[in-house]
Amino acid sequence: MKRPLWRLLWNDKREAAFDVALVLGLILLGRVMLVMYPSDTSPEAHDWIGGLWLNDVIMTCLDVALLARRRYPIVLMSLVAALALLQPLMVELGPGPLLFINQQSDPWLPGQTPWAVYAAVVYTSSRPWKFFAWDLISITALVSVRPWGDPSSDAVVGAVMWTVFPAVLGLYVSARRRLVSALRERAERAEREQDLLAEQARADERTRLATEMHDVVTHRVSLMVLQAGALGVAAKDPEIRQAAEELRSSGCEALEELRDLVGVLRRGSAEPEEHFEVAPPTALPDLAELIGQSESVGVPVEFTVDGDPRVVSAAVGRTAYRVVQEALTNVHKHAFGSRVGVRLLHSDDRLRLVVRNTEPPERAAADLADSGSGTGLLGLQQRVELVGGTFRAGPAAGGGFEVDVILPAYVPTGEAAGDE
Repeated sequence: MKRPLWRLLWNDKREAAFDVALVLGLILLGRVMLVMYPSDTSPEAHDWIGGLWLNDVIMTCLDVALLARRRYPIVLMSLVAALALLQPLMVELGPGPLLFINQQSDPWLPGQTPWAVYAAVVYTSSRPWKFFAWDLISITALVSVRPWGDPSSDAVVGAVMWTVFPAVLGLYVSARRRLVSALRERAERAEREQDLLAEQARADERTRLATEMHDVVTHRVSLMVLQAGALGVAAKDPEIRQAAEELRSSGCEALEELRDLVGVLRRGSAEPEEHFEVAPPTALPDLAELIGQSESVGVPVEFTVDGDPRVVSAAVGRTAYRVVQEALTNVHKHAFGSRVGVRLLHSDDRLRLVVRNTEPPERAAADLADSGSGTGLLGLQQRVELVGGTFRAGPAAGGGFEVDVILPAYVPTGEAAGDE
């Protein structure tokens, strides 16, 4: 993107507006001052250059140069200091004044001197240039007093007001800016530290949760699997044996999922990586069974796969399976009869699932739509974010509803070596 030209001189539009208004105001003020306060010098003083045209040109150029005072303060101050030196030399030793002289007791300085001094103090950043800026300010202040003659008190006061006062004001503004910057940096540092503490607290809570899940849930589910296996061996009835085997298989699958989730929860803990056994990657679970179940109850599903299928972490594969399962379940409950599209996109480092349904032909049955806890999508989002993915669900363009999930292909999971 091309950078705007005004960015070369200002940081924001507020600075630009202020400086433009300042320049226009100084130009107008200069014209008013020439009319209201005529010079007490003889009209012939500027005859050597044919009148005040050169003064008008110099003043206009300096007014325009004030637009660059924030970016080039040293250049502006150098021009003012050069004119401050040249004016008395032209009066005392040369053919006549270069700049317009209103009162003999006034400093023979350009009207832009206070702004140049202020800019040199406030906007000069590096230390060597700061020393140079103070040298220029000192020279300008000294020349404006004209110590080689008999300086009047008005000349001294004018020199102070035109040079010393802007310099002191610039020092105050610079100190205040440094203080504000230091306070802002301290606040940002405190905010970053607070975020780190919160992240550490979340990691500790994640570890504690993983420990409780492993110690309590895994133990209970393991007992259920063992009891189902024993029931299948002892039972005489084939139907009871089949039910016991299905219960045992479901329990084993639950243990595998729980193992992956515990590994993901412990991923953020402070334990060394060598204390973990990393679960090997596996193929993505077959989604054809879910698709077939939906089609068997009258929900047409268009399933497309883009990219070459790749192996993924077990936790990622099960999360993808749950995403499609929950999305199709919601279609069954809230949009029965609509057309559904399930799109799976494979890439080198990520996996994307998009489940979209059209507007249903009729309103969903109240008893079916109200079934469930109402937190399925929220739980799904939490599960997706737990493995480092992104989750988006909402109305689709053109009507209907869409669930869009992006998952990393690989997430390090695994049980602690000593927990098995």
